[in-house]
Amino acid sequence: MAEPLKNLYNETFFEGFSTTLSKTIKDFDKQAFISQIFSAEWDSYELKQRMRHISVVLHNFLDKDFAKASKQLIAITDTLLNGKEGKHDFLHMFLPDYVELYGIDDFDNSMIALEEITRHSSAEFAIRPFIVKYPQTMHQMMAWSKHPNPYVRRLSTEGCRPRLPWAMALPEFKKDPTPILPILENLKQDEAETVRKSVANNLNDIAKDNPETVIEIVKRWQGKHKNTDWIIKHGSRTLLKQGNLEALDTFGLQQNIKIEVSDIKISPQKIKIGDSATLNFSITLKEKKDTKLRIEYGVYYIKANGSANRKLFKITENTYSPNEAVKFNRTLRFHDLTTRKHYKGEHKIAILINGKEQGITTLTIY
Repeated sequence: MAEPLKNLYNETFFEGFSTTLSKTIKDFDKQAFISQIFSAEWDSYELKQRMRHISVVLHNFLDKDFAKASKQLIAITDTLLNGKEGKHDFLHMFLPDYVELYGIDDFDNSMIALEEITRHSSAEFAIRPFIVKYPQTMHQMMAWSKHPNPYVRRLSTEGCRPRLPWAMALPEFKKDPTPILPILENLKQDEAETVRKSVANNLNDIAKDNPETVIEIVKRWQGKHKNTDWIIKHGSRTLLKQGNLEALDTFGLQQNIKIEVSDIKISPQKIKIGDSATLNFSITLKEKKDTKLRIEYGVYYIKANGSANRKLFKITENTYSPNEAVKFNRTLRFHDLTTRKHYKGEHKIAILINGKEQGITTLTIY
């Protein structure tokens, strides 16, 4: 079993971080810092609680004037980076959390600090309270979208995602994503993969509440640049999974395809929770010309109340020739996860071609 992420905050980590603090804080008391970190409640804290606790303890060692503390946070970030630009380090995300907690009433110094800190420790969670409190934050985000550092550009889009997981909600952007769109326009051809992923994830968030907005963007951006084409395809993944006809058509996935789905088999057909089964099936295109097909399977998972909820799994998206039988097989695992609990009963398994169910079989969990 994987080690819980919260346990990465251990003695070794704080020994190293204390060395950094010793270089950036005058008369830093390492023993007092570590003693306060490992409080009586420490073992009971989960990951985000530990991050917040570190922020609170750090406040006892930084200047109480946030304008001065923000400069100390930047110095800590520079020391951690040591002249190098690398991947984000989530373990130091208590640094932007400090800004969120103690800098919320100092907009200007907080923006300067977050711009620097996010080069090392992503600030997408910390920026959101500022978006809610200060309308001018989106002007700052717009400026960041043109920043030379890719992690600052990423912050400009990741921080305003309408549905960013585990983050403060931005309900106004769910209703109307218009303020986000100019930022995405600036980043639609970005050379940095981390930025492109963020733009795509932002589009995917928007699509869940405003699908017509994303479809309009897809049509306008499509075919203009290879980076943009990747963004709009990844950003349309929810629309494609939902079988949105306009989205499917936009990506060349035609409806009413003549297709034969055959030899659908589940083995074994009866399993216990925690077991796996194998899904086999074949497809044969009955059109007269090569055709692009998106092939998926859907599992209708039984819920606690006895109803079923379909979850789709993409198999492939390719162009197929007429009358060519193609076989597929996939392993279906029914192990309980933190995100999904399984229940006994008959589960339908569907084969989907271009968003349309073309064949169904069943599997029983007993």
